[in-house]
Amino acid sequence: MISLTPVAAEKVKELLTGRGTPELGLRVGVRGGGCSGNSYFMEFCQAEAAGDEVVESNGVRLVVDLKSMVVLGGTEIDYVEGLMGAGFKFNNPNVKHSCACGESFSS
Repeated sequence: MISLTPVAAEKVKELLTGRGTPELGLRVGVRGGGCSGNSYFMEFCQAEAAGDEVVESNGVRLVVDLKSMVVLGGTEIDYVEGLMGAGFKFNNPNVKHSCACGESFSS
């Protein structure tokens, strides 16, 4: 199961509303790449594809392909703000190693 913290969910809703598409969901997944082998991605999702799993978290529809779901199971996505900027942070219990920049990981 993948979830959004309440803060992250509010940010996603704000972004969707700002685009004029509050009915859309958010596709969350993992792609090959980065210095540690895998990297996270998030994009607005208009429709599910065959084999996608749909999860609702704090009022946001999350769409995840089955391959990514294996790697992201148990992940909580937060939205953080700090001196170095703001963004979504993946708290993934399946990560065995991540790179120094925090943008890629291996599981």
